[in-house]
Amino acid sequence: MNGEVNAEQARRILDMLTAGGAMDDINTALALRLVPLALELEDAELSEKLLHHAKANASDDLERSWADFEIFKHAQRDIDVFAELGAHSELLEGGTALAAAISHHVALLHLSQNEYEEAQTFATRSLRLRESIDDKKGIAYGLALLETCSKKLNDHDNALVHGTRRIELAMLMKDEEAQVEAMADLAHTQATIGNFAAAKDLYEQSLNLSVELEDLSGQLVARWGLADIAEIAEDYETAMLHLSDCLHSFLNVGLPSPVAVRQRIEDLANFNSTNSKKANE
Repeated sequence: MNGEVNAEQARRILDMLTAGGAMDDINTALALRLVPLALELEDAELSEKLLHHAKANASDDLERSWADFEIFKHAQRDIDVFAELGAHSELLEGGTALAAAISHHVALLHLSQNEYEEAQTFATRSLRLRESIDDKKGIAYGLALLETCSKKLNDHDNALVHGTRRIELAMLMKDEEAQVEAMADLAHTQATIGNFAAAKDLYEQSLNLSVELEDLSGQLVARWGLADIAEIAEDYETAMLHLSDCLHSFLNVGLPSPVAVRQRIEDLANFNSTNSKKANE
């Protein structure tokens, strides 16, 4: 529910808008916005009704194409079906945003099949379309996807370019949550190519901001990365400190710490113990 409404409130909203004959008054745009809410509530029957209602009540070809896009996603149609719809959407008046969304989705499908060059091609197309309408949030999503594609292709130079631009855009939009994620992703790239000082600085910036935002997932990623860098430098005490801080950040808010963190602390403790025994022999 994105922190805005709980499940009970969401259910009441859906019932109010769709129960009885109320759905007859819902237009295509609203129906499509309600579909994700129905899916979050695991109401597959209602989500399908909303999708079909959106298609049946579309006022023009653009709205019908938006409805088709969501229907195709729901039905998990083949990549070629989406690609065809994307090409059609580019010819529609006002269809740029839809064409960009479809190209982005096609890129994700290719990525899920480890087809990285194809994913990069469609992600680039999506980005260009979003740039043409100055869709900053869409551009940010596109840069994140292109950064991932570049990493998969071991094209670290372009990964750095996309990652740096992501941070700049997040700062321009004053989107601190996006900054946390973008900094951590760029830090990972820097660490991958051996730029550990730059990686450490970025992870620390990401960590400081995620602490301010009380973003536990952001803290986990940053502290995990900092522990990696410390271990590479054979500074096991600092690595343990980062992991312990991560553990306590979850405990402090009454949440169970991630299993991976506890396991890594145990493994590191065992490693240190073994090393100490060897040193004393």
